[in-house]
Amino acid sequence: MDRAEKKVQAAPEEDYTHTRETVLDSGIRIKKLYTPQDTARLSYEEQIGDPGKFPYVRGIYPDMYWKKPWTRRLYAGFGNATETNQRFKFLLESGNTGLSMALDLPTQMGLDSDDPLAAADVGRVGVAIDTLKDMEEVFEGIDLGKISTSFTINATAAIILAMYVAVGEKQGVASEKLRGTVQNDILKEYLARGQYIFPPKPSIKIAADIIEYCILHIPRFNSISVAGSHMHEYGATSVQQVAYTFCDALAYIEEVMKRGYKIDQFAQNISFLFCSRQNMFEDICTYRAARKRWAHLMKDQLQAKDPRSHILRFAAGGGGLWMTKRQPLNNIARATIVALASALGGAQSVLLAAYDEPFAIPTEESARISLNVQNILIHEAGLTDTIDPLGGSYFIESLTDEIDKKIVETMEWVKKNGGIVSLIEKGDIQKQLANQAMQEEMRIQKGESVLVGVNRFVVDGEKGEDEMTFHEPDPLTCQKQIERLAKVKRERNPQKVSAGLAELKKAALKGENLMPPFIEAVRAYATLGEMVQVLKEIYGTYRAPTGI
Repeated sequence: MDRAEKKVQAAPEEDYTHTRETVLDSGIRIKKLYTPQDTARLSYEEQIGDPGKFPYVRGIYPDMYWKKPWTRRLYAGFGNATETNQRFKFLLESGNTGLSMALDLPTQMGLDSDDPLAAADVGRVGVAIDTLKDMEEVFEGIDLGKISTSFTINATAAIILAMYVAVGEKQGVASEKLRGTVQNDILKEYLARGQYIFPPKPSIKIAADIIEYCILHIPRFNSISVAGSHMHEYGATSVQQVAYTFCDALAYIEEVMKRGYKIDQFAQNISFLFCSRQNMFEDICTYRAARKRWAHLMKDQLQAKDPRSHILRFAAGGGGLWMTKRQPLNNIARATIVALASALGGAQSVLLAAYDEPFAIPTEESARISLNVQNILIHEAGLTDTIDPLGGSYFIESLTDEIDKKIVETMEWVKKNGGIVSLIEKGDIQKQLANQAMQEEMRIQKGESVLVGVNRFVVDGEKGEDEMTFHEPDPLTCQKQIERLAKVKRERNPQKVSAGLAELKKAALKGENLMPPFIEAVRAYATLGEMVQVLKEIYGTYRAPTGI
């Protein structure tokens, strides 16, 4: 169709004018104009501070991006280990400065690829990892001593980390030199994603096992990445994203401190994952407020003495909620805005979804575009020429302060209502987030929340998804992975496997740290599903409260 023949559904002229007051989801009203009066209540030294100084509103390092840009990571992993290895190498060659590994749903749920329940999902939204052999092949030719790897894994995080440690051993890289992050945030699974296996209390215990093991043996590894991003994309407001995430973090911290550890022994290995949804300035101020609130929690509430324990280190970006299937090339602009919000908000790492992720695993082309969006911001747009370019803005500083106050209010509400674990067990927060998500969808359907190309500025005859090129999954992925798994089972030593699983069961029954027996079982090529089954027999499985 010729461009002149296409019809664009433009909004009425009066709709282009901003005629109503903007109220954020958290209840904060955005004023038409901000002046010095809006920041007169703020003390620069006490409530804002220079970059690298308490309370770190302007960034956790004195030089921030002026000295070193943020880490660029693209979430990747699909099919089998060989395919993922090839994609990882491509990303590293294209400018990725760290790896972020996606695991398929069976791996996340503790199912081996030959489990009948896994058949439809093997290798579909991440790589299938059944045994140490898969992990060895994923990182074949990639020096674990020179690269950091982030694992988005929770219920089976201990097993995946055990495999990573074992791969490092085989490469000659001691665990003390391994760098990376394991998400290990099971509480947000009950709140948002639903990828849990065991009940909350034993799950928190396993999360603490990972943190404890990293304290003692993998000091450079972030033992937990408490993730508000999934809650945000599930329906949480920006304020709730931070407040509920901090409540989750405090629950893990309490569990570790019960074991006799001091906060300064592991606070520096706690990281966070946040994401953007709609309003760029709200996101920027949310990240600034989060740094301030975390600094005060660490210093004032938990009595952390080491200044390094006060800093909030986080990755930001988005998993694609803000992307649309209609007019997908618009998603490149959306990704640019999210990258801007993440960088201007002071993220240490940016994980940016590719424009075609509403359809499929990103192609090499879309992955390269996503990385180059960030490269352009760093090398062409001048974003790193000065530190915290928005610092001192009447709007930014005032909104940051308001969001911080809302975060405190929300955390107090959680505390007064029994704490985050109790609210999760009752399903109260899950219901709250689900209702908020439904209300937002209704606003989109009514056109009250504008999505360009979806409910406003729609083009008749636009290029459809059937005309675009997407990643095509191998239809034989499941069959090939089952064959790979069968080969490992034939070649491994069954006596060593049985002994490893027996030690795992013994440690679980005694309440001991499970990381050492996990590593031993992994070395014997026990499967992920076999190890999970041992724990199911002890801990049971979790069913969500009805009515959510």
